[in-house]
Amino acid sequence: MSKAADSDKAEDGGPSSVEQYLVKDPERFALNMARMVEQAGKAASAWAEPREKGEVRDHVAEPVVDMVKTFSKLSEYWLADPQRALEAQTRLFAGYMTVWANAIQRVSPNGEAPPDDAVKPERGDKRFQDPEWGRNAFFDFLKQAYLVTSRWATDLVEHAEGLDEHTRHKASFYVKQVSNAIAPSNFILTNPELFRETVASNGENLVRGMKMLAEDIAAGKGDLKLRQADYSPFEIGKNVATTPGKVVGRSDVAEIIQYDPATETVLKRPLLICPPWINKFYILDLNPQKSFIRWAIEQGHTVFVISWINPDERHGSKGWEAYIREGLQLGLDMVEKATGEKEVNAIGYCVGGTLLAAALALLAQEGDNRIKSATFFTTQVDFTYAGDLKVFVDEDQVAAVERSMNEKGYLDGTKMATAFNMLRSGDLIWPYVINNYMRGKDPLPFDLLYWNADSTRMAAANHSFYLRNCYLENNLSRGTMELAGRTVSLGDIKIPVYNLATKEDHIAPALSVFLGSRYFGGTVEYVVAGSGHIAGVVNPPAAKKYQYWTGGKPVGDFGQWFAAAVEHPGSWWTHWQHWVETQDNARVPARKPGKHMKTLGDAPGTYVKVRV
Repeated sequence: MSKAADSDKAEDGGPSSVEQYLVKDPERFALNMARMVEQAGKAASAWAEPREKGEVRDHVAEPVVDMVKTFSKLSEYWLADPQRALEAQTRLFAGYMTVWANAIQRVSPNGEAPPDDAVKPERGDKRFQDPEWGRNAFFDFLKQAYLVTSRWATDLVEHAEGLDEHTRHKASFYVKQVSNAIAPSNFILTNPELFRETVASNGENLVRGMKMLAEDIAAGKGDLKLRQADYSPFEIGKNVATTPGKVVGRSDVAEIIQYDPATETVLKRPLLICPPWINKFYILDLNPQKSFIRWAIEQGHTVFVISWINPDERHGSKGWEAYIREGLQLGLDMVEKATGEKEVNAIGYCVGGTLLAAALALLAQEGDNRIKSATFFTTQVDFTYAGDLKVFVDEDQVAAVERSMNEKGYLDGTKMATAFNMLRSGDLIWPYVINNYMRGKDPLPFDLLYWNADSTRMAAANHSFYLRNCYLENNLSRGTMELAGRTVSLGDIKIPVYNLATKEDHIAPALSVFLGSRYFGGTVEYVVAGSGHIAGVVNPPAAKKYQYWTGGKPVGDFGQWFAAAVEHPGSWWTHWQHWVETQDNARVPARKPGKHMKTLGDAPGTYVKVRV
C-alpha cells in the first residue's frame, strides 16, 4: 500500500485524516445549518435596526479610504520602476513555487521525509499549533502560502525607500491588520481544528456562535461589542476596585477618592493619582493582589485618586483646562482640606500623565506649587516617536473624528476600544472571533479583560485638544501649547520627576518616554520596566515577575543608555518607593477620610460605575 494511502489511517486506530472531516449525521448537520442561518438573521437585524432608525451612522468609509490611500502610495513606489516591480513579483512567485514543490513532494508516494517549510511562523505565533497544519498536505499548503504572502507584503513596506515615516508606519500597521484578518486560521474550511469541531458537533458550534454574535451586536447597539471574557462574575466595588475609602470631592468631570489608611503612621506628603480618562482608574485597583493603590497605602501613603466621569453630551465642551481645574486642582484642594497639607506627591498614568505635565507647566506660571514631586507611568510629553496610535492621527483622520464627535458631543467608547484592540489584533480580536463566533464557546472570566471592556467615552473638546496638541502638532514639548490664556513650557517644571517607561509598550514606547525626559526643567529619574503598557506597570513585588532597568541621566542615545543600564529582577514598585522617600520621608499619624470634612459616599464612587 502506498504512503499516501497509509496516511489516511490514524496511528491510534481512530478516524483517518479524511474521515475526521466528513459529516456523520447529514440530517442533523442540515438542521443546525438552518438554525445558524436563523441566528445570523438576528445578528443582521441587530446591526440594521439602529441604522434604519437613524440611531447609528457608519463612519467605516473614512478609515477604509485612508487605508486605500496609504496602499496607493506604497504601490506608487514599487510600480514607478518596472525592474523593481518585477523583482518584487519574482520574490513572491519564487516563494509560491517553493510552497508548491513542497506540497507535491509531501503527497508523492516516494517514501521521502516531508520537506522543510518554505517559511515558518514567527516565534510565539499560536495560530498554527494544531498538528494537522503540518501533517495534512492541504492545510500545510494553505499555511505556507499565507505566511509567504504576508511576509512578502511586510517586506514591501520595509524596503519602500521613498515613503515618509508616517506613511510607512500606517502601511505597516494596515498590512498587519489585513494579514491578521485573512489568516486561514480565521475560517471554518481552512482551519483544521475548526473544521473538525464543526463536523464533530454537526454544526452546533456555529449555531451557538451566531447566537453570541447577535447578542454582541445588540449589546453594542448596532456595532459589534466583542466579548473578551465572561464579565458576569465581576462587579465594581464588590470584587474589583475594592480598596476601602470615601469620595471626598465631586465636580462635573471628576470624583476625588481618599482611601483608608493601613498603617499607624503615614508619609507627611499625601499622594494624588491622576489616571487616564481613556479608561477607568481601577486598573490600579483590580484586586487586592494586583492593586497598586492598596500597596501604596500599605507603604504609608495617604492615597487620593481622581475618578473621571464617563462623559456624555453634557460634557462636550469640557477641554483640558476644565479637566485641570475640575479634576487635578480639585484633587489638590481636597487633599489640602482633608489633610491640611500643601505639599503633595503626584502620579500621572498615560494620558493622565500628559495632562499632569501640562498642568504642572501651567501651575508653575500661576504660582501653584503644591505638587513637590511628579511620577509618570508610561507617559508621553513628546510625540515625535509616539506609538501605534499615531497611525490614526493625521489632519484628515482627526477632522473625521471631530465631525463624528460633534454630532453627539463625545466619541463613543466602543470606537476607542476598537482602536486599542486593533493595536494587538492578533491577541485581542481574532482569537476571540474564533473562540466566540466559530467555536461557540464562552470566554473565561478575567478581571483585566473585564476592565479592558469597560470602555469610556471621550468628551469632544477634550479629545480634539489632545489629538491636535499632542499627536498632530506636538505642542507640549515644543513649548507652544496654550492653556488658560498662557503658553506653557515643560522647562518650567523644576520639581523632581520619576519617569517610568515599559520595554514592550506599543502605546508610549520607551524611546518616546526617554526623549520626553529632556524637556523637564528639573532632575529626572528614568526607569524602564519589563513587559508592556499595562503588565509592566501593574506588577506587584509579590508576583516576582519581569524586571526593571536603571541607569544614568536620560540623555544622548536611547540604545546606548539601555545597553549600559543595570537590570534588576522583579518589580520597580520598591525602587519608586525608595525614590519617593528620598524626596521627603517625614511621617505623621494616619489620616482617616471624613475626619475634617463631609464625605460623599464610599469608594470607588459613582462615576466609575457608569458604563457605555
